[in-house]
Amino acid sequence: MKLTFLGTGTSFGVPQVGCGCEVCHSPDPRDKRSRVGAIVEADSGVRLLIDTPPELRLQLIANGIDRVDAVIYTHDHADHTHGLDDIRAISRNRGAPLEMYGPADSLERLAARFPYIFDDSIRALPGTSKPEGRAVALGDRQPVNIAGVEVLPFAVPHGPIQVFGYRIGPLSYITDAKEIADDVIDLLAGTRVLVLNALFRTFHPTHMSIPEAVRIAERIGAERTYLTHLTHDNFHADLEAELPRGITPAFDGLTVRIG
Repeated sequence: MKLTFLGTGTSFGVPQVGCGCEVCHSPDPRDKRSRVGAIVEADSGVRLLIDTPPELRLQLIANGIDRVDAVIYTHDHADHTHGLDDIRAISRNRGAPLEMYGPADSLERLAARFPYIFDDSIRALPGTSKPEGRAVALGDRQPVNIAGVEVLPFAVPHGPIQVFGYRIGPLSYITDAKEIADDVIDLLAGTRVLVLNALFRTFHPTHMSIPEAVRIAERIGAERTYLTHLTHDNFHADLEAELPRGITPAFDGLTVRIG
């Protein structure tokens, strides 16, 4: 299995518009962070896209990805979904709608926001094309087989809403969570590679802080933990140097092989 981080930044992205901080002007390419998304490629070659961030087209091109077999959504906030129109080339090339999985309420809101993608009655004019998706609602802790890949969704709190994390074999992927309950930690036992969101060093009402994410990572005990959804508060190199062994910040374009 292979995990590719398409984007690892907060909803503002890094650099932020109009910001003069040193991180936003850093020459280190690892300090350039687009909005959060990832690709999971199974040994069979099946590719699952996690979220459709606003920079999706550029992210896919940068990583040489011209095909995905399904999308799995964590939730429907704009920084995780507003690149949805960029699946047009993918659905056109496959000649069929792309299946999109996620929490039922998130998919309902996406269908209302992007009706031309999900409504089969809205057809492209002759000589044109449109992105085509088919929504498939998932249930909390109800395993699903997606294109031959076993995926286990599980709900975690994100302020007033719930988002879905996903366990895909030896990989567990969690973004935008405020906390991880004890029973979810038990569910993730045996994870080899863990992805966790980590926003600021200080308290935030809807996201784990870096210290909170480190504590959760140590409880889960994965061989490798990667922090994502990072802000411009930290240089990549500095954060990497101070984190405990086995925990490291991810960066855009990072590829991790598992197994």
